[in-house]
Amino acid sequence: MVFARLAPAPTKVKLPFWRTPRFAALAIAVAALAAYHNSFAVPFVFDDELAIVTNPSVRDLWAALSPPPELTGLPISGRPVVNFSFGVSYAVSGSGVWSYHVINLLIHVAAGMVLFGVTWRTLLQPVLVDRFGAQAFEIALLVAAIWTVHPLQTESVTYISQRAEALLGLLYLLTLWFSIRALEPGAVAKWHWLACSVCALGMATKEVMVSAPLFVALYVRAFASDSWREVWRLHRKLLLTLAGTWLVLAWFVWQEGGARGVSAGFGLGVSAWSYLLTQCEAIVMYLKLSLWPHPLVLDYGTGLVDSAADVWWQGILLIALFAGTVWALARRPALGCLGAWFFMILAPSSSIVPLVGQTMAEHRMYLPLAAVVVGVVLLTHRLLAGKGLALLACAAVVLAIATERRNADYATAITICEDTVTKRPDNARAMALLADYCRRAGRLDDARLWLERSLAVQPGVVPVLNNLGDVWQELGEAGKAAGYFRQVLALKPGDATALNNLGNALVLSGHVEEGIDQIKEALKFAPNLAATRGNLANALAQSGRMTEAVEEFEILLKTRPGDAEAHANFSNVLQALGRRDEAIAELETAVRLQPREADLRNRLGTALGRAGQVRQALEQFQEALRLNPAHESARQNAARAQRMLGAN
Repeated sequence: MVFARLAPAPTKVKLPFWRTPRFAALAIAVAALAAYHNSFAVPFVFDDELAIVTNPSVRDLWAALSPPPELTGLPISGRPVVNFSFGVSYAVSGSGVWSYHVINLLIHVAAGMVLFGVTWRTLLQPVLVDRFGAQAFEIALLVAAIWTVHPLQTESVTYISQRAEALLGLLYLLTLWFSIRALEPGAVAKWHWLACSVCALGMATKEVMVSAPLFVALYVRAFASDSWREVWRLHRKLLLTLAGTWLVLAWFVWQEGGARGVSAGFGLGVSAWSYLLTQCEAIVMYLKLSLWPHPLVLDYGTGLVDSAADVWWQGILLIALFAGTVWALARRPALGCLGAWFFMILAPSSSIVPLVGQTMAEHRMYLPLAAVVVGVVLLTHRLLAGKGLALLACAAVVLAIATERRNADYATAITICEDTVTKRPDNARAMALLADYCRRAGRLDDARLWLERSLAVQPGVVPVLNNLGDVWQELGEAGKAAGYFRQVLALKPGDATALNNLGNALVLSGHVEEGIDQIKEALKFAPNLAATRGNLANALAQSGRMTEAVEEFEILLKTRPGDAEAHANFSNVLQALGRRDEAIAELETAVRLQPREADLRNRLGTALGRAGQVRQALEQFQEALRLNPAHESARQNAARAQRMLGAN
């Protein structure tokens, strides 16, 4: 029977510990920990903030099974397994990053262990055992170790939201592992159903899983059958069941089509031909980084290749590799499987279907890297025998050190962005993101400079213009800010956010009435924007139009009764109108909403003092000082209240 062509599980004989699967698992885990020990405090960056930090669904495990449809173009979009895994991390540590990194690393280590098992069993198959069987264990361990600690994997492990890639990799490898076990002589049915179950989970994890049933079929043909006729006759049940998991993928693509459609597919302004040319450059670069992982870049931007003349040699190389793969699949299927693994897994993201969010990305090599590593290790072993294995072991150590150093680039959001723009000085998006992180850190001048550089590379980007206006406003240059907001409106007439921002800038620059008109215009386009209504109420108060301000504050607080700042600002208007008791009541509400805000306590104390309630005022001043001993106004007010009480 054809089953005899697939080797049984390795015979259980007494082996030295260093040649056992437990040793292999331990070695892979230790190597991974050595390479990634400095990654556990890496902050949320790039897509992490939308996919995790502000993603409400991860706060409840049941809700996490349904990624919010409005979060489009993210690693969680239409991928419930990934989103659920982030829900698990949130349940462990909330917004603390350590559990996210721990789980990412555990997934990666598990994938490395499964890769070891797949490689080991494959090398013991009849077609390969004569060449590699004697050192199959050592070769498989080196393959798994090099793949696990390779610096090219850092994006999929250290960049938290790229867990999608690592999780997909684990499920893809498990599908192959369980399928191999299901094909072995005397295999029990559980291996069949485990293969199909993890394949279905993979389909709900990332679209790249689409190739898994096809690759299993190629593996069966290469190692368990003499012809495709025998593949179909003897193994069709397994293959058809695996193919049935495409229905899972189809369901999620259909359900979440809009979520992925904003960043992938035709009709998005990127031609299939231009994207294909770009992938010629990208794939050859991936191959180079597999062999020499420098420089590594987190974000390659959205650049495209428009002329075949720019990538002619890369195209010829890839055509030759692809043709060689097709030939090998027909004549030497075991060798052909390596090429098929590489091309089939890359195909969904690196072929003719444009992914406009990223035209190149290192995380796409997470699984394809295994084919390169296997090829290099086997070739080195064939050429240098035992010396080759020693050389590869040294290479694994060097790669682990390089990975540790690469993780240092992720130490802060600013450092990884600086690393990106240094290596990709034409990446306007990375410059804009670096500016945002500088702004959050209070480095406003740096933020302004990076936004200006971003616009110099890619002019007319609305979010960048808007952010530059915000930065100028924070720098106290409201007039300059207004100029950028006007540019936004020239590009997007009627944009409510830009109208609101322009109105605020005009108010701050002294053009209060013109600013009020702009904010009112913003409310016409977006009447439910609470922040805009709050800005209008404050601007009306500043212009002395107190009655109108009261009306706006009342509307605002009906929709946002928990807005402490709005209650406090409303109190100022009521004070100006002489409605003292109502003003105090609004401040008391604000304090109740934010009891640890010293400034609110001080403002409440001031209002109480003006109302003659000096003792109650003193209590508020003292509480403000307890919360913030450096609050100078509260200190002066408390001293004044004590003098008044002493005089009485």
